[in-house]
Order: sequence, then C-alpha cells, then structure tokens
Amino acid sequence: MVYQSNIYEYLEHSDSKHLLICKDDKEAKQISDVANLLGYNTFVLPDIRVSVGEDLRAYAEEVQALFIQLAGYAKSKRKKLLVSPVRTLLLPFPKAEFFESMMIEFGESLDIPGLKEKLYQWGYHFTDIAAQKGEVSFRGDIIDIYPITSEKPYRISLFDEEVETIHYYDETSQKRLGDELESLEITPAFLALDKEEHEALRNRCEHSPYDTFVKDIDSLGLWHLDDLAQNAFEMFDAILTANLDEELQEIYELDRPMVERKHFLLPIIPEATKYRDLEVVDPNKLLESHKGKQITILAKNESIVRGSQLSFFENIEFVYQDGIVNILGQERLILSLNKPFKRKKVKKATIILDELKPGDYVVHENHGVGIFRGIEKREVLGATSEFVTIMYQNEDTLLIPVSNLEVIDRYVAEGGALPVLDRMGKASFKKLKEKVKEKLFAIASQIINLSAQRHLKKGIVLKTPEEHALFMSKAGFVHTEDQERAIFEMLEDMQSGRMMDRLLSADVGFGKTEVAMNGIFVAVKNGYQAMMIAPTTLLSAQHYKSLKERFYGEEISVAKLDRFSTTKEKNSVLKGLAEGSIDVVVGTHALLKAKFKSLALVVIDEEHKFGVKQKEALKEMSIDVHLLSMSATPIPRSLNMALSQVKSFSEILTPPTERQGVRTFVKSYDDKVIKEAILRELRRGGQIFYVFNSIAGIEEKKKQLLDILPKLRIAVLHSKISAKETEDEMLKFEDGEYDVLLSTSIVESGIHMPHANTMIVDGADSFGIADLHQLRGRVGRGGKEGYCYFMVTDKERLTDNAKRRLLALETHSDLGSGAVLAFHDLEIRGGGNIIGEAQSGHIKQIGYSLYLRMLEDAIKELSGQDKEVSQQIDMKLSIQAYLNEELIEEDRLRLELYRRLSLCESAGEVYEIEAEIADRFGKPDTVTRQFIDVMVMKVLARQQGISKVSSYGENVFMEFAEEGKERVVLKARSKDDDDIIATAMNYLKQNSENI
Repeated sequence: MVYQSNIYEYLEHSDSKHLLICKDDKEAKQISDVANLLGYNTFVLPDIRVSVGEDLRAYAEEVQALFIQLAGYAKSKRKKLLVSPVRTLLLPFPKAEFFESMMIEFGESLDIPGLKEKLYQWGYHFTDIAAQKGEVSFRGDIIDIYPITSEKPYRISLFDEEVETIHYYDETSQKRLGDELESLEITPAFLALDKEEHEALRNRCEHSPYDTFVKDIDSLGLWHLDDLAQNAFEMFDAILTANLDEELQEIYELDRPMVERKHFLLPIIPEATKYRDLEVVDPNKLLESHKGKQITILAKNESIVRGSQLSFFENIEFVYQDGIVNILGQERLILSLNKPFKRKKVKKATIILDELKPGDYVVHENHGVGIFRGIEKREVLGATSEFVTIMYQNEDTLLIPVSNLEVIDRYVAEGGALPVLDRMGKASFKKLKEKVKEKLFAIASQIINLSAQRHLKKGIVLKTPEEHALFMSKAGFVHTEDQERAIFEMLEDMQSGRMMDRLLSADVGFGKTEVAMNGIFVAVKNGYQAMMIAPTTLLSAQHYKSLKERFYGEEISVAKLDRFSTTKEKNSVLKGLAEGSIDVVVGTHALLKAKFKSLALVVIDEEHKFGVKQKEALKEMSIDVHLLSMSATPIPRSLNMALSQVKSFSEILTPPTERQGVRTFVKSYDDKVIKEAILRELRRGGQIFYVFNSIAGIEEKKKQLLDILPKLRIAVLHSKISAKETEDEMLKFEDGEYDVLLSTSIVESGIHMPHANTMIVDGADSFGIADLHQLRGRVGRGGKEGYCYFMVTDKERLTDNAKRRLLALETHSDLGSGAVLAFHDLEIRGGGNIIGEAQSGHIKQIGYSLYLRMLEDAIKELSGQDKEVSQQIDMKLSIQAYLNEELIEEDRLRLELYRRLSLCESAGEVYEIEAEIADRFGKPDTVTRQFIDVMVMKVLARQQGISKVSSYGENVFMEFAEEGKERVVLKARSKDDDDIIATAMNYLKQNSENI
C-alpha cells in the first residue's frame, strides 16, 4: 500500500529525475496527485499487465497511452517525474528519438505522396472515415487525421497542395467544429520510424514465433523492436514507492525473459517522519484543531470551495487543481475537497458504420425480404441515376431509385436467424404485413389503455425523507451522473401525485438495482410496502442478496419468495405481507398471488421475459401503485419518443467507476491456448464461461476439455435442458461448485456473475457481431479485468468481412464500445423486448426494423400524436442527379448518405446533410447538387400531398395523392437540367409558402 505522506516527504527534498515504481493504476494516481501538488510535471504510465508475445491489439489503448506519456516525459524541460506500475516496466521502452512529431501549418504546401508514405511508416491506418485515434483518410482535397495525442481529429482542406483551412471535427457526426486553426501537430500512431526501420519491423512481425490472429505491427510490434528499444531500468533512475515483494515474486514466477532479477533490487522510499496520511470525515473539525498550521486546500475550482461550507482562516492557501491529497504534518495540513474521478459516459455512434453490405438481407416495405446486391448506375429516359439493386426469389431483381431508400430496412432477427426470400409481385407479403399490423394495434392499444387507466388514478404521494441523502452516501461507491439522474427522476414521479410508470434501461452491471433500491427505501420510509419481481430464481436470488446488504441497519425487513421457499416459509411471507410486518419482498412469479397491506411500489426486472399470463397478473397488481420496469437492452430512440407520451424513461449509459473493460483476443483454435486461458483464470480464483453453439456436439466438447484438464469441474447447459435444471446448475456455478460453465449461447443475459471473468467463444466466426459483443459483456463484471477469447477454426478460410469484424471487436474492448459496432442490432432488439417474446414469429418474417417502424406508427396513431401519412413520392425527373462517386468514392458511404437523405422530413435537414458533404468530401459538383435539389423537392412534395414529380422534354408534371385532383403541367425554358429543376422547385417553394 502506498502512503502519500511518504511520497510527499521524499519528493519535497528530491531534485533528481526519478522513476517511481508502484503496484497499480490506483497507486499511480495517488502518487501523481502528490507530485502535481509539489509542482512536478508528472507523467503516469498505464498499468499494462501483458505476457510476452501476447496479442497487443487487445491493449491498443494502453500502448498508445504509454507512448504518449513517454514522449511527453522525453520532451518536457521542467522538473519532471515518471510514475509507473511495476508490470508496465516489463515492456520494451522505445528510445526517445522515435517520439518525434511534425507540424502542418496554414498556407503550407504539402507533398501528398510523401506525407502518405510517412504516415504509413508512423503506424497510421488508412480508412474511409477517420473516427478512431491513429486513423487517417485522404479524400480528394480533404485529409482527415486523428493523432493519438489529440482530443479531437483534424480536417485539412487543400487547394491543390496548399493547406487552405485546418479545423477540428467531431468523430461521431463527422462535422467540423469551431474556428479555423493555425497549425496542427502530428505525432506517430506507433513510432516515428523511417522506411528501412518500418520494413524491418514489419518483416520481423510477419515471421514472429508468437501466435496471434494477424501477424502485424499492431499485434506484435512492441515485442520485436530489438535495437529500437531499451530496458526501462537502464533509461531511468528508479525507486520503489512501497514494498512490492508479492508482486515481484509473481513476476519471477511468470519467468519474464526481458527482466533480470537484479533490476528489482531497488531502494524503497523511506517512511515519513514529519507527515502522516489522513482519513477526512469532517474537514471543519480538522481545520479548527489545526488552525495554527500552514493549511493548503486542494480543489478543482472555486465553486467546489463555495459549496463546501468550510470555516475560513487567514493562513489558508487554495490550490485549484485536480487530485486528492490528505496529509497532516507538524507544521502543515493539506486537505482535498475533490471527489474521486468519475467515468466518462459511453458515446453512442451516430454514424452506423458497416450498415449495409452486398449480400445482406433487406426488407422492402411492399415486396418483403430480398438480398442487397449493391448500387449501380442506369440510364433512364436519357438521364443517369443510381439505383439500389435487390434480388428476390428466382433471381428476380428490383431496382430502387436512390431517392427512395426509405422503403428498405436492414433485416435483423433474433440470434441472426436467416429469412426466407420473398417472391416479387406476390400478394403474400402484403397479407403478412396486414396481419402483423392488426397484432401491433392490439399491443399498442393495450400499452395505451393501461397507461390511460393509470393516468386517471391519483398516485400515492411518497415524499423523499431527509435520511435519503445518507442512504445514498452509504452505497459504497460513487454514483454515476446517469444513476443520480435516474434516481431523482424516479423520486420526482413518486411524489408528484401521479402514478409512476417508468422504464429504466441500462446494461447489466451499470447499476439499475441501485436505482430501484432508492425507490424502495423511499416507499418503505413513507410507511408503505414494495415488491421486486424477476423472471428467474437466480436473478431474484441475486436481487435479494443485494437488498439485504444494502438495507442492513436501515430497519427495513426484506423477505424472498421463490420455488426454493418451503411451504412454511411461503405461508409465513404471505402472512407477513398481508399484515404489513414485511416491508419488501423479492421473488419470481410466485409473488403474483400475494396480498399486501399497503403496497406502493412494484419493480419488475426484465419484464419481457415473463409469460403472457404472468404479464396480465403483473398488470393487475401494478394498476394502482407506482411501477418501475427495468431492462438490460437499449431502447431505440424513435420508439422511446413514441412511448414517451405513455411512459417515462431513464437510461444509464455510464459504466460504474470500478468496472473494467474486457481484453479481447482472436485466436485460431488450439488446445494450448484453451488450457492457458482456463489456467490463467483459475490461478486468480475465478470461473470460466465456455460458449459452444452446438447441442449435438456439446458432450463431445466436454470430453475434449477434460482431456486437456482432467480435474476441471464442468457444468453443461443448453436449451434442451429444463428451466428448473438450468437454474439449479446456474446457482451451483454461482456458488463456486463448478469451474467452467459450458453452454450454447444461452448464457443468461441478465445475470451478474462477478467470479466468472474469462469467456471462451468456440467458433466465433459463426456469430453476429452484436451477439459476440453481448456475450463478451458477461465477463469483467466485478472489479477484476475480464478476458474474452474468440476462437476461429480456420483463419485462412475466413472472409475479409468476418476478419474485419473480429479484429474490430479485439481493438474495441473498452466498455460500451459496442456502441459503434453492435448498438444498432441491440437497439433494434430492445424494441422487440418491449412487446414481448410472443411476437418473435412475426418479427422473424418481416425483420425487426420494419416491425418497429410499424409499432411506432401504431402507437402514434392510437395515442393521437401527429402522424404524417408518409406516402411514397415518385421522383422521375429526367435529369442527371446522384451522389458522384468521384466526390464520395466508397459505395457504403454514399449508401449511408442516400439513406439519411431519403429519411429527411424537412428541407433544412437536407441542406444540413449537403453542408456535411461539403465539409467531409469537398465542394459538391453539379450532379451531386442536383440530387440534393431532388431530395428538397421530395420533402416539399410530401408536405403538399404530391405523389409524383416527373418530366418529359421541357414539360414538368405534378400528380397528387388525393383522388380527383388534376395534375399540374409546367413548362420549363428548355429541357436542360437546371431549367427543369428551377421550374419544379419554384412551383413547390411558392406552394409551400402558401400552405
């Protein structure tokens, strides 16, 4: 354990440049807080716990952070200090000369081929969209680059080869930000290597003896630096900050080839004689009793000081900076008002990369399920346009003009189920849609009627008691902003006099139960009862355990009711609820028959997993009490908005502070790798999930695992095993009776298994990216780092696409990174969950996206929200209009823009996308501008009830959706494109003003 007082006393009198070695990240932060206070320029290395030869792609962020800190240290001219966790020092440290950087300035002329070459040697990845650190994109006269040292990526606009403007841009929306910049600094994404060094390193990696999925610099570069690196102990004077014997012993046992034993025979910082560490409970008492001393107060800003209600004395010095230092000495007192660091919110991707690729299934709202074949140019009536081609049964092909892409959706179904292709021109899809529509109206009206009934009733007023603030502070962790918001929104509902009907969505382990417990606490302190119901015994047992711990010492009686309760216990609980002697009850559907004396709050976890009859009973129970429903799947924004009329909604997107990411490795299947992964987890006292998605072969797989490790205790689970047996085995696994849970992909989504922190997915290439991300989220739940191994049978036979997806998962192992990769599929599923499993048959036939759109429409229609009847508009102007591939080369980027343009509901939105195109790709050319005009006309035509805009020669025709309304014929000056557009646009704009 590190003592800040020791560090303070040592650094106060030390001038030599030092490397301070500590145990882990947490200690490094405590040391840097002290060093910063003493005016050191402090550089903290990340805690990288990696074995020699391991795939470094899974540690990409930490390796970047290591290089940034080492480069900063090398360049700093001030009094400086390097702080490093002990395990990081086992890595080779690149020599300082490989951290050079280059400047690009406004007005400078660039040698583009030379720049490309240099960035390639410096480790940059060339992509269509630069959205991650270390990526660069060259598009005509625009260069986007995201240096690893920069908070935001840069966009450079060129005039020929001269730098015309430099801006930051937002990596999620891809739009420019703020004012022009004078210059930018480009640091290497890996190291500043020249051509020969880069070639030699690449060669060493390609022929590396280490087994990684891809043998390249990203995965292996650091292990093959050879003479480009040095040993950390030879580069710096080092000293230990505390006794690290245990850690050092562990390192020796791992037999590190890079580090000799002598390196660790280092001095230890002596114990402080003038200072000691402080545990601060009441700052004012401390100030009062030490007011004669020199006092330093550490706070991030003045508002923290103003809000702290401190007693002020003359001899107080305020230091406004981050960090927490609490030390008492003979002559001085240092106190900190700062709170521990909070986790950043996980960003949701706004641009969905990977949206549609040739070969993907799509659903056309009139023709049904087909296969997307790509974009192609066709000439129709003498004008060139682009079309999306979709193939149906019997190889029939449908061409959809790119101006009408809103009629198709990507096909997504549960568990990646494959659909049956429809036949073009057959009425069966239309009938199916009608059938689904009826069902959806029934569901939507149920949601709305129930809500209307609740709105008419007066709610139980539950006032927030004074002791609630104390209850929150006893949580044992710092609440994230989202958690706090969700708690206060819920409490507001509960004291408003209306019936609460709130849906809380958050990933597992992000703290939904904590929010629910605050609601339960308030209900009980107001003299009422609360119940919490979950679909499985395992989940309810976990909730019961959490509630017992959290309400310990609060004089709140908690009981549970499930199939493990004996008849005697059941009767006793039911009696206690009826009499009011039990405040809170947790259980499964066994609770549905209970009678309460004064129930005020019902919390339902994973409501969509209950059966139809159970749902009905739940609705009856919760009709005149406050209701909080919790779900672990994200709810789509559009559906959330439609539902917002009838339900209130909270979302937690921030991971808890102590939660760690999951290291992800992609490997070719190998018994040695499996053995090492299992032993690595068992060595730290943990358990393993092994996912093998074939019921037929699962027993054979168990035998294979026992051949590798005969003493393994393995539980086997799959969908053919009864629910009762599944649950019993899961409970045994949770109690530590098994080492490995070998199962199909049914690893329960809502389950919190803090001891299982390694997952092995066998045959990972046959899973969808969303499923893999979901599975990976099952580990790394406690304070321990999770490991996830995606095993593929034959990496040589993988498609490029499968390879790219697996590598993306390996690189994006940070929490919530599924945002970019998997959020779309997950979000769509979340929509299915609201409605319940019974609908999955229909969803399978028409896909989630279309299903959801129809549900939103049904809810809007029934709840009287303004719903435009979105009729299709046929744009058949014989003009050249499309997004030019010379401007936007990548098909998938053009497709994404076509799709977004076709979904625009106002001319303003279309012009916004035009500005974005100019920003991202350069000035639009004539055909691109003309396509933008066509999309503006389409929006205006929809607002005016026009169903078709077409032209022939110099005549322009407007046809109306309303029967009996005569078509309008306009005459252009000539049949040139610009005259046709001007004529149609003038008519539509004038009419638009008259509406």
